[in-house]
Amino acid sequence: MRFQVLVRLKGGVLDVQGKAIETGLKDKKFDAFKNIRVGRVIELEVDGVSADQARAQVDEVCKLLLANPVIEQYEIKEA
Repeated sequence: MRFQVLVRLKGGVLDVQGKAIETGLKDKKFDAFKNIRVGRVIELEVDGVSADQARAQVDEVCKLLLANPVIEQYEIKEA
């Protein structure tokens, strides 16, 4: 099974990369863009287990390694 994990900063956390992009766009006269947030996509393939077990394993990996639960949130999607 293939999964995509979308990792983003939580709402109240300052997104420095997003702010830098927003500033760069404003410098280029693109003033309509606001509240830009940057995240990352991680693709995983899990073999040899059921769909429920695979999703549970991906969730565990997210908690342990792929996302910082203090400042980030994640979403798991089947790919």
